[in-house]
Amino acid sequence: MKFYLCPMPKKTITLLFILCLAHFAKAQSADAVYNQYLDFNLLRLQADFPAALSKGEKILPNAALLPAKSRIGFYNGLAKAYEETNHPDKAVVYYEMVSTAEPDFYVAHRALGYLYLIPAKALNEKLLATTPDKPGYAQLFEQYKKAVLKAMPHLEKAQACDPSVETLTLIKFLYKNINEAAEINSLDTKLAALRKKCVEVLSE
Repeated sequence: MKFYLCPMPKKTITLLFILCLAHFAKAQSADAVYNQYLDFNLLRLQADFPAALSKGEKILPNAALLPAKSRIGFYNGLAKAYEETNHPDKAVVYYEMVSTAEPDFYVAHRALGYLYLIPAKALNEKLLATTPDKPGYAQLFEQYKKAVLKAMPHLEKAQACDPSVETLTLIKFLYKNINEAAEINSLDTKLAALRKKCVEVLSE
C-alpha cells in the first residue's frame, strides 16, 4: 500500500514560518529584557540609584516580558530607585503595585507608610501655622487626618513584621494627633494579627 503526502499550500508554509520567527523574536526579546533586569539589579546593589533608574526606565516598556515574579521584583527595585532619587510620587505608584501583588511584603508597606506621610507632614505644618478658630482650619485638619489614615495601615504592617521603637512611637503620636487615641488601645491586637504573615524578601 502506498501513502501519499498532500503537499502543504505555500501560504500555510509561509504562515508557519512567520509564526516561528515571531516566537523566536519574542524569546530573544524576553532574554534581552531579563539580562537588562540583571544589570539593573546589580546597579541597585551597588547603590548607584541614578544609573539604576536610567536602566529601569528603559526596561519599563518591556516589563511584561519578564517572568511574573521577576516583574514584581523589578517594580520594587524601580520604586526604590525613584525613592532614592527624590521622586516620591513615582515611587508610590510602583510600591503600590508591589504591595498589591505581594500584600505581606512589609518592606514595600514601610516605604509607602513614610512616603504617604510626606504630604501629611506638609499639611501638619500648615495646621501649626494657624489656629482652630481660623477659617479653613477644620477642612485643613480633615485633609491632614485623611493623609495620616492613608499611611497608617502600611506603618502598622511594617511595625507588625519588623518592630521598631521609632515606628511604634510614630504610630501612637499620629493617632493622638488626629484625635484617634482610642485606636492605640487595640493596636497590640491589630499588630498581632498582621504579624501572622510577613514576607521579608521577594522570591523569584
